[in-house]
Amino acid sequence: MDQRPTTFEFTVEAFVDPSSVRDVVRGILHTIFFHRFFPSVLPRTRDVLDLSLPYIDDAELETLIDQRTTMLARQLEEEKTASMTGGGGGGGNNRGGGRGQIAVQFFEKRRRKAWYVMRAGDEEVCWECWTVKVTVAEPRSESGMLQFLLPAKSGPILIATERAKVRQAMESTLLAAVMKIVTSVNAHKDHIPPITTSEANPFPYQINVNQKEAGWAARMGIY
Repeated sequence: MDQRPTTFEFTVEAFVDPSSVRDVVRGILHTIFFHRFFPSVLPRTRDVLDLSLPYIDDAELETLIDQRTTMLARQLEEEKTASMTGGGGGGGNNRGGGRGQIAVQFFEKRRRKAWYVMRAGDEEVCWECWTVKVTVAEPRSESGMLQFLLPAKSGPILIATERAKVRQAMESTLLAAVMKIVTSVNAHKDHIPPITTSEANPFPYQINVNQKEAGWAARMGIY
């Protein structure tokens, strides 16, 4: 009897500004598939922020990733709009962000046991799941600048502090996410099912957008 665990689950974090949602999430998803996509593909890279990340040159997979990241970005934008129009009060500099998540699941086809189901046949059992938790934030000021008042003779100056913080947070969390993916896939290999089919892609996959956690973070700003 097969005693393998049903699902290994991993979670990575992404911190982005609204204009970078698609690029950062796409980069993370391609990094996951680079280690779990078994058809023969030529390795390629794409630059995301200051990192060169692996890219899977497969039309079907790329289309699905683009569709799902666009869906996530659209939902986050709708959440932001709702928080800004529906919330009471708040100054003009309180620009809403939000949180969402996108999940990648890999499946193994197994033969059903005829004695406990109505009919025999194949079933898909999830053996690995990656959840990417996405936090969106924007600088509080419209220009992305903070104004500091110096002595009167010097006058006010503007320092691009908040946008720099957002950029730094995006880069550091993206690097942490990529390193966690690489570490996890290298440390956990025994649960990968044996390849028992001649199909080009032996393990079906799904990418699902799920915003169950969006409600508890309807408004975000940089710390």
